Parts: sequence; structure tokens; C-alpha cells
Amino acid sequence: MSTGKMEWQSLRRVVTSNDENGRSRVLIDGSAAKLIALEEAGLAEIWSAELSEKRLFDASDRLSDIDLALEPEAGTVKVRWFSVAPDDEEKTTEELEAAAAFAFGAVDASHCRVDTSRHPMMHKTDSLDVIILVKGAVDMLLDDDEATSLKPGDVVIQRATNHAWVNKGKETALLVAVLINVKN
Repeated sequence: MSTGKMEWQSLRRVVTSNDENGRSRVLIDGSAAKLIALEEAGLAEIWSAELSEKRLFDASDRLSDIDLALEPEAGTVKVRWFSVAPDDEEKTTEELEAAAAFAFGAVDASHCRVDTSRHPMMHKTDSLDVIILVKGAVDMLLDDDEATSLKPGDVVIQRATNHAWVNKGKETALLVAVLINVKN
């Protein structure tokens, strides 16, 4: 029976590489490079790389050298897991706003909160994001629209739009995000 709680330690990342002879091998087989979580909501970094052929063959784990941040740096791709906890209807608007401000501040993304009038977690990044729902269910709120009842296997292509993820269910939702910042 699922408790609905996010078990970050059970998530596994496997990164491949080529050795000096061009033979494929496993470079990393383990947990997330970095994790930030508060209760059931959080994000865990899997991989980050420059959008270049040179970086494709670099065997270093770039995440160990950079601070945890919501947005990928210019000219990079970032891959991560993130979770969305079920809504807590007992929290006041002020408590939700304070939690959102703290969460975005913790990942250097306070500037991404451009219009939170619809929901405290609304944010906009300058990236093309491919989001895949792995577990649970979520709704994606937009300024004037929404995509409801997203289920495991659903994919969202989020193109630098103001949005928020909302979980009206009982189970913490797990998603995988590929964020691409094409700016040089």
C-alpha cells in the first residue's frame, strides 16, 4: 500500500559515458546529484550539460560544481525529478504565499514569480521544458487556462509560460523535467 510520501532515496540515476577506447560504460549509478525538499515537495537534480558536442563526451558530473537552481544556465540542458505534494486545504493564503516565496528563493528563482495572482506557485522560466508525469496526478494552471487530470505517462511541453503545478489528489506526484535554455 502506498503512503503517498515521496521517497527520494529510491530514485536512481544512471549516466553512461565512453572510456578512452570509445567503449560504453556506466559513469554514474546512484542517487540524485543534489536534492532540495520541504515536506513532500522538492526537486532532485539528475544531470546538466552544455548544449554542445564537446559536452556530450565530457565524463564529469557538472552538477557537483554548480549551485542548485530552478533554471538551467544559458546554453544548457538540465534534467531533474520534482514532486508536487497534495494541496493542504488547511493552509491560509498567507502561509501558501510564504511557502512559495521560500521555495523559489531557495532555488534562486524569486525573479521567476512574475504573476502569482492565480496561484502562489505560479512562475515563468526562460526555458523549453519537457515534463513527464511518472506517478500520481496533477493539474497545470496557466494564466487563462489549465490542463487538468494529468496522469502517469502524460507529457507537457511547457514553452516559457507562466504556470503552476497543483495536486488535488492524496498521493505525492512525481514528475521528470528536461529544461532547455537555448540562450548563448
